[in-house]
Amino acid sequence: MTLSYVSITCTPSPSTLDILTSRQHQRRNNHLAIGATLSHSPTPDIILHLHNCAQIRRQIHYLFYDMGAGQSKQVAASAVGREKGEIAQRMSKLSVAGKMQEALETYVCVDEDPPTYSSSKRNTTLSIPETKHWEKGLLADPKNRLALSALSSHSPTTIIASHAAEIADTHVFNIRIPLEGAPITNQHSSGRCWLFASTNVFRVALMKLYNVKSFELSQAYPFFWDKMEKANWFLENAIDTASEALDGRLMQRLMSSPMSDGGQWDMVTNLVGKYGLVPKELYPDTYNAKSSSFLGKLVTTKLREDALVLRKMATSFDPSVRASIGDTKKKFLQEIHSILTILLGPPPSPEEKFTWEYYDANGKFCKLSMTPLEFASSLSSREGLRACKGTDVNELFSLVNDPRNSYERLLTVDRLGNVVGGQPVTYVNVDMNTIKAGAIAMLKAGIPVFFGSDVGKYSNSASGIMDHALYDYSLGFNVNLGMSKAERLQTGESSMTHAMVLTAVHIGDDGKPLRWRVENSWGDAKGDKGWFVMTDKWMDEFVYQVVVDPRFVSQGVRDVLKQAPLTLPLWDPMGALA
Repeated sequence: MTLSYVSITCTPSPSTLDILTSRQHQRRNNHLAIGATLSHSPTPDIILHLHNCAQIRRQIHYLFYDMGAGQSKQVAASAVGREKGEIAQRMSKLSVAGKMQEALETYVCVDEDPPTYSSSKRNTTLSIPETKHWEKGLLADPKNRLALSALSSHSPTTIIASHAAEIADTHVFNIRIPLEGAPITNQHSSGRCWLFASTNVFRVALMKLYNVKSFELSQAYPFFWDKMEKANWFLENAIDTASEALDGRLMQRLMSSPMSDGGQWDMVTNLVGKYGLVPKELYPDTYNAKSSSFLGKLVTTKLREDALVLRKMATSFDPSVRASIGDTKKKFLQEIHSILTILLGPPPSPEEKFTWEYYDANGKFCKLSMTPLEFASSLSSREGLRACKGTDVNELFSLVNDPRNSYERLLTVDRLGNVVGGQPVTYVNVDMNTIKAGAIAMLKAGIPVFFGSDVGKYSNSASGIMDHALYDYSLGFNVNLGMSKAERLQTGESSMTHAMVLTAVHIGDDGKPLRWRVENSWGDAKGDKGWFVMTDKWMDEFVYQVVVDPRFVSQGVRDVLKQAPLTLPLWDPMGALA
């Protein structure tokens, strides 16, 4: 069925107005919609006799319905195009005799104001007089003057924060893992959240295995080797894409971030598998691990210069130049290694034994001697599996919620990774119910859950609250923000920006989660001594990833891992590194 509108300005006769009144059409600005089924001609089959009536003007909107596809085009074109004036002229000459009852059967009274009609022309420039008019209208409202006074002189998020939300978001949970990692960690001024979140998951198993009350893995150790691996990854990509235009989208994306601090779960497993893990006492943070800005800028500049050299060599017509690419890349990597060693300190060798001395939970002195690789492999040992109730951290994989793409689909991102030849970054795309069910099953088994989110949205780091109702933008600014999760991804409004750990959840009487307990890595001065609370609604909107044990998802979800992945471009928001 096709619906077309013709807007005719007319003066109804008194009899017509009486009829409208009798049909409860009494509001001052109501408009009348008359529908007629047309079989051959766009001329309405409803006849209205129009007379002058003391300055009363109405907008009558005729709705023309046509059941045929071919006729619908004719009706639409006639109604809104060249025949618009002709229809109005015809109707002014028609009589209501014998037809008014039929009209009453076919018109519909719409109890609302007619839509505002404006010219199709628009102003392409900003009008200064118009902005003054807007300002005058805005400040005529006392509420807006109060908003101006408060919001212009204080932190806006403090003013528009919901006190009710802050009260409701309590740190009380009815499902909680028995051993939460301690102490609260602090990534300081670095982008290493993914390394903190992953090592905070690993350490719970190691704390059980070695019977310690407090324990922290070195985050600087995988940070060092990740920087080296990313340097090699970037230079290999520079060689492989030498024929690509330097100002093209792919090269611009590669060059924009040759070696960021961020990463993903599969990158962690690559590092642990190749380099292992060490206790923090054996390789603590240096200044440049805590504040990585200088390191990042220096190495980024160096890698961009190196990439230009390698691209030129790769496209050289001289075979001897192309043959020397390997030696040149090796020289560049040695220079990067020198920078990292000077700024972060020389790391333990993955294949050399270290000695770790500690007191267990009973105060007993213990001494451990093994390589970083052996230390990491203890997570998958019989004792390690028993400590984790059967969970092998090397088998965990990522579920993501990307509503732009089909669910139960394997995703990957082109040229995203760290270790050449290692595990590619892959995600199993599922709905949020599947993500939550997997996370709850993990928590019930006593296993902490790595997750990725957009932490900057509707969150307060001081109070440690992540709540979609935390800020009332309509109260302060007279605007409502209502993009969907998919729209936020499509427009660049949101992506994974931060990785943290789930350790508890509160389930309501209806069996659905209400809020989640979050272990952050911003130190104990943030939130509730380092702990945050996340509402389930916030999780729906701003959580994109959880890492799960395959035992806690359906066979159908596990089978997705066998698919050939859908490859997203490097600039896709799913390529964001937490």
